[in-house]
Amino acid sequence: MTDRELDAAGVGDPALREAYRRCRSLNARHGRTYFLATRLLPVERRPAVHALYGFARWADDIVDALGTGADTARRDAELSALARELDQGLRDGDSAEPVVRALADTARRYGIDHAHFADFMAAMRADLVVTDYADYAELRRYMHGSAAVIGLQMLPVLGTVVPRAAAEPHAAALGVAFQLTNFLRDVGEDLDRGRVYLPADLLAAHGADRALLRWSRDTGRRDPRVTSALREFEALTRGVYREAAPGLAMLEPVSRPCIRTAFVLYGGILDAVARDGWSVLHRRAVVPRRRRAAVAADGLARVVAARLRARGGDGPPDTRPLDPYPAVSEEVA
Repeated sequence: MTDRELDAAGVGDPALREAYRRCRSLNARHGRTYFLATRLLPVERRPAVHALYGFARWADDIVDALGTGADTARRDAELSALARELDQGLRDGDSAEPVVRALADTARRYGIDHAHFADFMAAMRADLVVTDYADYAELRRYMHGSAAVIGLQMLPVLGTVVPRAAAEPHAAALGVAFQLTNFLRDVGEDLDRGRVYLPADLLAAHGADRALLRWSRDTGRRDPRVTSALREFEALTRGVYREAAPGLAMLEPVSRPCIRTAFVLYGGILDAVARDGWSVLHRRAVVPRRRRAAVAADGLARVVAARLRARGGDGPPDTRPLDPYPAVSEEVA
């Protein structure tokens, strides 16, 4: 994290500054898409976003990265230790653990509801033992803690031009949309970790099941039943983006370019999956670098326009359409 960001955020304590730098490093390493979008936020708000995402990535690492060398009992112990450190850190406003220290400071500065962190930790613990979901309703309950609360944590940092309660359902939906996108992109990798996030009833409706996914992954062969199920999951995910889209206009203008850019880039992952023929069991779909750069440049232009308007109304209104995501372009332009 740059000194400029920390200075702008009013973070002066050397240990706390180092804690925020640690969170930024976690976010940069694990969340390339959102890290790119975060750079479009006002400089003083970036450390808070890095703290929120850095903590989430750290907890997720315990569940996933340790999976190759640690049994469930060890990972459960790691999560329990983290939960205790988190509870104490949020209570005291400080922690010996750098990532928790930054998170506690962010929660205090922005008045973030501590219940969101408890819900997140409960979802992480579920990932230790739950390996599939019977239906979408069951999956959505899990995603409340694993994804929706991330959007709710972010909202006080981003700021709103409407009462926060009005924006919360859309912020929660955006967190879910991003995670569903990851689930679709990472079907093969998740399967290797022993998890299937595609609802069992959705698979069954297309004549597919976990065993067929495993066969396709192991043999490298395609099956039309699997492709059909993946296409439906993609359509379901796009529907959640439509739930989220009205919330972009509810954010403070200086925050909209960041979230809009993340919205477009994550939507681009869905497009990449479709272009690749829904071959997610065999390779990861990626958004081309040229496309990512173009979206980032557009976001930067919107940042400049928003700041000009904020300083004196000199900037023109931003009426450009959201062309990369036509299914929802009118709602988030």
